[in-house]
Amino acid sequence: MSRWNELTGETSGSDYAAGFAALSRSGKDVHGEARFCAALVPAGARVLDAGCGTGRVMIRLAELGYDCVGVDLDASMLAVAEEQAPDLPWFRLDLTEFEPDLLGIAADFDLVVAAGNIFPLLAAGTEATVVERLAAALRPGGLLVAGFGLDAAHLPVPPSITLPKYDGYCAAAGLALVDRFATWDADPYDGGGYAVSVHRR
Repeated sequence: MSRWNELTGETSGSDYAAGFAALSRSGKDVHGEARFCAALVPAGARVLDAGCGTGRVMIRLAELGYDCVGVDLDASMLAVAEEQAPDLPWFRLDLTEFEPDLLGIAADFDLVVAAGNIFPLLAAGTEATVVERLAAALRPGGLLVAGFGLDAAHLPVPPSITLPKYDGYCAAAGLALVDRFATWDADPYDGGGYAVSVHRR
């Protein structure tokens, strides 16, 4: 069972979406992740939203002209995504089992984005497998972008993955670190409790 399942019981989709909707109404920018990704690859590029949740990031990228696919295991989150954007491709499955060919889609993504603390919320011991699956879905030269918390102040669960561990998983999957930032606004990383990492296949 994933840490996300233990935390939410996979029933939090509507509440999660409502929280971001309230932030948006208050004037907060809720599209930092999509803007970050759009600065890395041109419109029209193929993007996989790994752990897409309610689709906030992917729907925005689709609006900007990207060819997007979303994958998540939480049915309550995907129900919100499908209601908001029924014409986009959403798939329900565990990222440890992600194989594009079995879904009838090509494994040639220009960018894979894992936002929303995906890696710290995976089932313990599956992190390396998920990195391997996502790396295999990238075209040569494609990018894996992951943002996640590293300490208790930035996570809803106890910290479980360090940057050296994550970089090691990426290296084993044939990915090289390109850059690292402290936020989705591309602030320089200074060793703080949250990091956005960009790796290239």
